Amino acid sequence: MAYTVDQSSITPPSRQIVEAILDGVAVGSLAPGDKLLSVRGLAAEALVNPNTAARAYRELELMGVVEGRNGRGVFVTDGGPAVARGIRVAATIEAYERAAAEALRAGHAAAALHAVLNRIGQHTKESTS
Repeated sequence: MAYTVDQSSITPPSRQIVEAILDGVAVGSLAPGDKLLSVRGLAAEALVNPNTAARAYRELELMGVVEGRNGRGVFVTDGGPAVARGIRVAATIEAYERAAAEALRAGHAAAALHAVLNRIGQHTKESTS
């Protein structure tokens, strides 16, 4: 799994790393028991300070997605996938609701928004079949 940070983003680099790892765990790219990169390895790959990588791992550990094992590294927890999916679902639903409310305030018809969602859903079904 590759980690990149968009330095021009308003989202802090540590948060971008957290979200990338949450996505990987949520979709199964990172499974329970998988070992993550070392702090230094993650920092080198993401081109960030090691303190930034350590901050991301601490946040993920507080969420229960990963656990540090003294002298052995950082690993995805058994409950990590369920936690990651729950966090990502909540975040994406919140973002969707904000975007839909903004579109309605801008004058888009609800039916037009439903049509867009249906088109996206249909495209997703076709690409996974």
